[in-house]
Amino acid sequence: MGASKSASFSEEHNEMSTLFKALSHPARVAIVDYLLSVNTCICGDIVNELPLAQPTISQHLKELKNANIIKGSIEGTAICYCINETTIEKIENYFGVIKQKLKSKCC
Repeated sequence: MGASKSASFSEEHNEMSTLFKALSHPARVAIVDYLLSVNTCICGDIVNELPLAQPTISQHLKELKNANIIKGSIEGTAICYCINETTIEKIENYFGVIKQKLKSKCC
């Protein structure tokens, strides 16, 4: 397979691709669902909820944080994670545009 041609696409296309890639693993979707149910938590809380080891949870948190889907703030010796509402709004807007375009089509 050839080199990535991401520079050939718009900034929005690349951003949405990054977000969807980060959400393409069921563990990450489960982490987002958990964060939505508790508002904020630390990694250990997620480890207690999901059937994954702490290093695996940490790696998934890193991917979600790199995509700006979650954010973390340092509280003592732990990082407290929460959903990045701005990023979720971007996803919502993206799908809102799709929905509007589908409504305007004749079928």
